[in-house]
Amino acid sequence: MNDFSLSSMIQQGWPILSILLIMSIFSTATFIDRLRALRRTRCHARQFVRYVIRVIEERGLEPAIAYCAKHPVPVARTVLAVLEQNGDRAARESAMEHAVELEAHELSLGVAALGTIASVAPFVGLLGTVIGIIKCFSSIAVNAGGGAEVVSKGVAEALVTTACGLLVAIPSVAAYNFCVHKIKNLAKDTHLAVYDLIAWLSERKEPPMWDGIRTSTRDRE
Repeated sequence: MNDFSLSSMIQQGWPILSILLIMSIFSTATFIDRLRALRRTRCHARQFVRYVIRVIEERGLEPAIAYCAKHPVPVARTVLAVLEQNGDRAARESAMEHAVELEAHELSLGVAALGTIASVAPFVGLLGTVIGIIKCFSSIAVNAGGGAEVVSKGVAEALVTTACGLLVAIPSVAAYNFCVHKIKNLAKDTHLAVYDLIAWLSERKEPPMWDGIRTSTRDRE
């Protein structure tokens, strides 16, 4: 087993190891991208909504809309969708649900790929192990006098791909669960905070009305 080294392992399993390397790079890049996107959404939803309510009470609806338009965070875009909905409570709730779903969808881009890699990587590594063991037994059949040394060397090299598959899958599982948890919490916090705004608007004797404000921020962009 003197030639059992990193170079020999790579030579034996390079096709499978190359696939796992690509998966690892893609998984890492996707997680970093989603992590940056989630960090850009940082905002205390309830405080934001309370401030918007105060702006409406003190200065009116248009300054509140302008304030929301300046903040590119999910809660601001959801509040903006509600304020621009000139309808009853059901219409505002529908606008809120649509806006929250849209924000969650945009934040989830690429997250499914993390889950796929987490599920597939161990099987790719196992495939490499099976191929390696087949080669190992083929070598034993050709070199009948190889003994236990040939068997142990071949099996050890074959198991390397399984280990690499797990090394790719475990971080991918953690990254996937992290992103899903953060997105769900963000959607829940936004939903609860904006629901308070809708309830407040519905309790007003004269719901705020306006003319000429029909275009959403997304259309303006």
